[in-house]
Amino acid sequence: MIIGLTGGIGSGKSSAANFFSAHNVLVLEADELAKEAITKGTDGFMQVVDCFGESILNESGEIDRDLMRERIFSDHTMKSKLESIIHPLVGNKILEKIAESISLYTVVEVPLIFETNSMNNYDRILVIDCYKSFQLERSTRRDKNSQELIQKIIDSQCTREERLSIANDVIANNGSLEELKHKIKETHYFYTELIKHD
Repeated sequence: MIIGLTGGIGSGKSSAANFFSAHNVLVLEADELAKEAITKGTDGFMQVVDCFGESILNESGEIDRDLMRERIFSDHTMKSKLESIIHPLVGNKILEKIAESISLYTVVEVPLIFETNSMNNYDRILVIDCYKSFQLERSTRRDKNSQELIQKIIDSQCTREERLSIANDVIANNGSLEELKHKIKETHYFYTELIKHD
């Protein structure tokens, strides 16, 4: 069984993913795989440099992710071009890792399921949901970015209602980490039972 774990920026997806890992569940992070896909020297790296130009590189000759982030959230055309490069590379890597997995089920942490219309890639979709005020507070504290940039990212993602419309399961994350941990434990047992009775 493949679970698509999604939610807006600052919703708590990564914390949820960590709690699933603690139950010996294979968790694949699409963002981490995306970073690997454009590491210096890879085909993905060359494609991004061809698309953005060498001005996107830092002093070490690697892609400046902060600069790229600013550019794509100010220019939807560049955002679409970047996604057309990265998404197929990440998709292939996810399939490879799932094929090798011995985990009871696999959680794929991916922020853009609705936006990429990739719902059919998963057996179930779990949305980590929270109030917008929490998204802004957590993201600015974690990423050290301005609220203005975080707001641009929120605006570029699907609405809360759109995300909830594709959910099989929803966890509200408006409380403490301990509460989230408990909810993930319950969800893990729920998925385990589903598999047993499948």
